Amino acid sequence: MNGLQRLDAWEKLMRLDKPIGILLLLWPTLWGLWFAASGIPGLWVLWIFLLGTVLMRSAGCVINDWADRDFDGHVARTRERPLVSGLVKPREALLLAAGLALLAFLLILPLNRLVLWLSIPALLLAVSYPFTKRFLVIPQAWLGIAFGFGIPMAFAAVQGMLPALAWWLLLGNVFWAVAYDTEYAMVDRADDLKIGIRTSAITFGRFDIVAVAICYAAFLAIMAWVGLQTGRGGAYFVALGLAALIAIHHLFLIREREPAACFKAFLHNNWLGLMIFVGLFADYGVRW
Repeated sequence: MNGLQRLDAWEKLMRLDKPIGILLLLWPTLWGLWFAASGIPGLWVLWIFLLGTVLMRSAGCVINDWADRDFDGHVARTRERPLVSGLVKPREALLLAAGLALLAFLLILPLNRLVLWLSIPALLLAVSYPFTKRFLVIPQAWLGIAFGFGIPMAFAAVQGMLPALAWWLLLGNVFWAVAYDTEYAMVDRADDLKIGIRTSAITFGRFDIVAVAICYAAFLAIMAWVGLQTGRGGAYFVALGLAALIAIHHLFLIREREPAACFKAFLHNNWLGLMIFVGLFADYGVRW
């Protein structure tokens, strides 16, 4: 395998060709930055968190595929992944993940000590998530903590402390992640049942759609409460209303539990996250 082929395999292993994971990690991180900085985050801090999001999501994907390399070959959607096909060796994948995590750590060195300390649980969350599918009945909740941990790190970077608001936003992100990743898990439910992987789609069973609806409602309720506590205005709450309509559209998509439609609903969560950020950005912008 020549150099270009190896880079292509690494790109697929890091899922850089499928940016949905970066976006689902990015939006809550940006919510945290905007709330923490009252709508005016420093450009240097913003750049660090943008690049850090890409690096940590890429590292997480590599670790996930390394952990699931004996399972992915039995799932239709994942059987062509680089570790399964042999394009990337397990040791090579671990070195790549370690390199990405190291780059992410070097990136935050200019920030304060609290951010550096928080990078430890952030790394542990990213590394441990793939293994939670062996024993947690709703591993998507762990994913929500991992994907939302940029929120307390953003508050630490901007304010040097972790107010209750940061943890409420993180809790909201957990509910959102359970909603969208249950839609994702509904795609692979038949294969996951065969190989013994635990997912929220399996745990919720015939109540999966109801559970997704409840999680969306809890997420939006927390975001609305946060908006009230921080004195947000009309632009923010209009955006939340539009986000609620997007969530209802997702429930419509998954109503028949058809895999392609469930996957479409999962991908569409990018627009829900973006909508909330646009509302937050606009609301703070009006008050400048």
